[in-house]
Amino acid sequence: MHDEDGRRGQAVTSLVSGGCIISGASLRRSLLFTGVHAHSYASIENAVIMPYVTIGRHARLKNVVIDRGVNIPEGLAVGDDPELDAKRFRTTAQGISLITQPMIDRLNA
Repeated sequence: MHDEDGRRGQAVTSLVSGGCIISGASLRRSLLFTGVHAHSYASIENAVIMPYVTIGRHARLKNVVIDRGVNIPEGLAVGDDPELDAKRFRTTAQGISLITQPMIDRLNA
């Protein structure tokens, strides 16, 4: 959608379903189901994102599985700090975090 340096949507080694919008976001080794909208400057790596997820600007998501219909807030970082991720989300021993909407809602409470 954008043709500016640092703001071009790109998907590398990823599968993106129909109806997705990669508006200036960067994807690597990820699978996006129908209707995912990734906003500008978001960075997504090693992710499985279920249908109708919205990813806010500047979000950094690494090693995540995101449940259907989740709204990822602007600037959320997951995958940088394993201890923090384990406190906020359900995380496997290998460092993969499951994110659901109730988990996101608790962050804002």
